[in-house]
Amino acid sequence: MSSHLKKVDHITYACSEGSIERWCWFHTEVEGGTLINRIDDVRPSDPDSSMKIWCVDYGDFGVALIEGIDRAKKSQVTKFVERHGDHAVQHVAYDTHDLDKFTDHLKEMGGTPRGETLVRHDGFGILKQMFARGYAEGDAAEASFPEYVQRPQPGDSDDEVAITFAEETGRGFYDQIEDAIESGDEEPFFDFSRMPADWSVPAPSPKGA
Repeated sequence: MSSHLKKVDHITYACSEGSIERWCWFHTEVEGGTLINRIDDVRPSDPDSSMKIWCVDYGDFGVALIEGIDRAKKSQVTKFVERHGDHAVQHVAYDTHDLDKFTDHLKEMGGTPRGETLVRHDGFGILKQMFARGYAEGDAAEASFPEYVQRPQPGDSDDEVAITFAEETGRGFYDQIEDAIESGDEEPFFDFSRMPADWSVPAPSPKGA
């Protein structure tokens, strides 16, 4: 069976209050990444909560740093850090060959997206994103989850494609998690009852086979 996924697109780390600067220093000065986007408030008009999102590019993949902004309510990012600790992985995004085809396959196999697929323009072309529910049952604010994306490739347009993160992207998954919290949706991402009872672990294949 051929893979539906190509590579890791980006990893999102949730930072404790006041620590996003030091983690940005770590990812840029120590690891050698480049800060390509800095949004200090993705929901400036929201009286309840928001978050920061700073994005670091490594060329073939990226890192997103998020930090909660608490107002009338505690930010979902703050809740996540309180549960998992500073600089914990909130989600990993995987680049797909065909997001629509993979999403259909995922649903057939027992997976559930968090919300609708988002289609956005991030300055390099059309970007599709699908955020799934949390891996484990429970509060959507505290759950780790997968993201699946499809980015334009060289040859799709005249623009050179690079890892980018847009302000709308940050609002997108924040909004979907907020909607899940408000609706009380604590269901897990995957229904393993679809897994065949007679399934067995396949023998390892040689790399490149």
